[in-house]
Amino acid sequence: MDETAHYSQPFTELLANERLNSLVPGAPNLGMRPRLDALRIETAFEPRTVRDPDMARCCLAAVWLYHDFFDESHRISQGIATTSGNYWHGILHRREPDAWNAKYWFKRVGSHPVFPEVTVAARELAQAEPPSHETEFLLRQTAWDPFAFIDLCDTARLGHTPAEPLCRRIQLAEWRILFDYCYRRAVGD
Repeated sequence: MDETAHYSQPFTELLANERLNSLVPGAPNLGMRPRLDALRIETAFEPRTVRDPDMARCCLAAVWLYHDFFDESHRISQGIATTSGNYWHGILHRREPDAWNAKYWFKRVGSHPVFPEVTVAARELAQAEPPSHETEFLLRQTAWDPFAFIDLCDTARLGHTPAEPLCRRIQLAEWRILFDYCYRRAVGD
């Protein structure tokens, strides 16, 4: 991920290799466990100073999820009572897969400042794919619909549509956009 240049060294190292995560829990990336265990809000963002501890905690939940450590990510995200914390919690449950619970958390998100950027990214990724009835909404939507995306992921996961690779690419784009948003706010950018 070359967009990691403005992140601190611990995050740059954790995000150095792109992971196109599955729509379900994958095998934890055990090689990254020591680096993840070493993350502390007080030092993970150095030389920057954390200005928003909740956003910093969102970043920690995000990188645990990125490396498929669901329990660790869940322990962090469930304790962040913000729209961004709810968003990470919703992503985790979407991948679990627990559509009902994911939708519950996305209802708690409501609207989020990254939705417009996620909408554009999803549309651009969908435009590169052969058209399908199931993914048509991605081309038409003017606002991100996390509930429709949860349904699409469920359909793809069950093999009822060939959209699984597209869903994974959208999921990665969404992860990057939300992580960047949280990181920048954590350090006051």
